Amino acid sequence: MNMAKYNGWTNYDTWNVALWIGNDEGLYSMARTYRHNSHPYQAFIECLKECSEGSPIAYETPDHVSWTDSSLDIAELDAMIGEL
Repeated sequence: MNMAKYNGWTNYDTWNVALWIGNDEGLYSMARTYRHNSHPYQAFIECLKECSEGSPIAYETPDHVSWTDSSLDIAELDAMIGEL
């Protein structure tokens, strides 16, 4: 995987996850509820898995990027959610 910057984000996967959170009303609203959590992205994906059990969205973005991919910059996603 190419770890080059992508549209100002650490990489494509981080950008894609942030894009879906920021542009899907349901995901945005869910993420926003965790903006004051000490680990907002982790809380968001735990809720997403629980709330969407059995649905493909529980595991990956509609662009097939795993919400838990090891290449994600979690600190960057935490900061993004913290600013929602």
